Amino acid sequence: MCTKMENGNILDLFNREKPVKVCAPMVRYSKLAFRSLVRKYDCDVCFTPMIIAADFMRSAKARDSEFTTNKIDRPLVVQFAAKDAQTLADAACEVSPFSDGVDLNCGCPQRIHKDLRKTVDLCQKVEAAGVSWITVHGRTADERHQPVHYDAIKTIKDSLSIPVIANGDIKSMMDVDAICELTGVDGVMAARGLLANPAMFSGVEETPLKCVWDWVDVAVELGTPFSCFHHHLIYMLERITSQPERRVFNNLSSTAAVIDFLQSTFGSPSENTHFHEDSNTGVCH
Repeated sequence: MCTKMENGNILDLFNREKPVKVCAPMVRYSKLAFRSLVRKYDCDVCFTPMIIAADFMRSAKARDSEFTTNKIDRPLVVQFAAKDAQTLADAACEVSPFSDGVDLNCGCPQRIHKDLRKTVDLCQKVEAAGVSWITVHGRTADERHQPVHYDAIKTIKDSLSIPVIANGDIKSMMDVDAICELTGVDGVMAARGLLANPAMFSGVEETPLKCVWDWVDVAVELGTPFSCFHHHLIYMLERITSQPERRVFNNLSSTAAVIDFLQSTFGSPSENTHFHEDSNTGVCH
């Protein structure tokens, strides 16, 4: 549930004719470096990972650890989990100068309720309370990989006047178009689909090699810890490498080894023979 901040015009995104494309709040993953990457590939809005509001307010050290941004990291929504209104309000005030909205996590693990009327009632109540938009993950609390209930998302959308964003199993722009057509939502939020292909919102079906090298540049520039740097690449390379290549790559233990692997497997980004875009697929080779 997102509330607009005074210094942002993030709601203007919903006035366009195309759906708003959002990078989901992902624990450990949707940090500044990855947000910087997906913004290069047509992502409209990025969320921070979920932050526990009480911990965030406890000390400046906690705030510095949990929330990192820069001047070009916009539009940005900060997601908090909180159990009392004052703590949430205090945390929102802290991030207000550096973000465009605050999101209250109401979805771990309760997503849509098995009795959809309860979810609709909750959404109507928070709309009346003044939230700017609502994101709906179309699964119940005990569902993880089951099909998304797009009919439930449509019901929720039809019951509200504020924008609604759909979340769940969005892995391509074809999925984006189909889900928007099916549910009438105003935007989509992707998590695993963007981990596998950070350029997904730009319309390419597989991770372009340019995106891989962009990630190397961004991660090195921002000092991303190796484990995070490596895990992102494991996701990104899964569909564009062979099983033996993945076996080797997954066991690498340093940034230098990763760069050597990428150069030996795909060529350096300056080698045009290895790095041109296929006009039919949009995938770099």
